[in-house]
Amino acid sequence: MSDRDLELDVAWQRHVATDRTLLDGLLARHREKHRRYHTATHVAWVIRHVDELATAEPVEHLDEVMAAAFYHDAVYEPTYPANERASARLARRDLASIGWRDDAVGRVGSMIEATEHDATNTEQPQGDTAILLDADLAILGADPAGYAAYVTGIRGEYRHVTDDGWRTGRAKVLRDFLERPTIYLTPTGRERWEPRARANLAAELAPLAD
Repeated sequence: MSDRDLELDVAWQRHVATDRTLLDGLLARHREKHRRYHTATHVAWVIRHVDELATAEPVEHLDEVMAAAFYHDAVYEPTYPANERASARLARRDLASIGWRDDAVGRVGSMIEATEHDATNTEQPQGDTAILLDADLAILGADPAGYAAYVTGIRGEYRHVTDDGWRTGRAKVLRDFLERPTIYLTPTGRERWEPRARANLAAELAPLAD
């Protein structure tokens, strides 16, 4: 077992279930051949960032945030428009099958659906959901090399898109983030990642917008 998989196993048993059968299924999904960024490594980083934020931000249901982190990209197909909803359905089914309460299952599903990061949503997520979303977007505030690797991974997942189509679509995504009053929803996220994220996004956008 790799160090990463051991880390995931420990977090799973601490926050989700002592049986790792469902975790094995999740890891198999994250090994799908078309994935370049949305792999188990991304999940591990999201879990680390949830832990990091939870030391500074109030968390109501940490186990549920962690479960949502494990499942938020369980279904990932770039040509499919409803990955978040499908991932939420899978999480609800799996967690119910191992005896999680209905209210907890519902909250996990709602958090996963929020990882669509819909810029048109006028209701800004708060609390546990904000922590999950900030952890998911922490990569935007990575150092330049880490950010470049992320972009390369995303482009690899969209290799079916032409270069012109990529430039147009990616530029829109970048502008949508840059036009938000804040990219991160928690004070800690804004302090740690906001300036670097805006610099990374602007640097990537510049040649696409030419």
